[in-house]
Amino acid sequence: MSDALHEVCGVAALQALVGTQLGHSRWFEVGQDRIATFADATDDHQWIHVDPERAARESPFGTTVAHGFLTLSLLPSMLADVLVMVDAKLVVNYGLNKVRFPAPVPAGSRVRAGIVLVALEQEGDASQLTLEVTVEREGGSKPVCVAEFLVRRYA
Repeated sequence: MSDALHEVCGVAALQALVGTQLGHSRWFEVGQDRIATFADATDDHQWIHVDPERAARESPFGTTVAHGFLTLSLLPSMLADVLVMVDAKLVVNYGLNKVRFPAPVPAGSRVRAGIVLVALEQEGDASQLTLEVTVEREGGSKPVCVAEFLVRRYA
């Protein structure tokens, strides 16, 4: 379970959350099956992701690791764990301003995100949320993903 869930209705309720830590998502399992499925979906079958025997021999991590973009693809679900915009007709991923992958996600890890609502701006008929997302690996000492995530909310 996530450690916080904000259910908000309206722009004023969102504005009140700007600058606050929304909470942490639930933990997501990143097993070899998930990594292999992502490799198939993206046609990225680099051995570091899909060949456990070779990774055990040759990788500096001693095992396969998740694609950085796999971790990134979990952001919408992680956000949904901490923020529900109950009056939104539509919420879309608008993009990213900056993304870094400071540490790997070894197969078999669990990850979760801490999310801060940094800004809320009106963009035409949408409200644009700028979110600072830090994804951590259970037991890890460094974040595995740090991103500025943009979401647009249409009411």
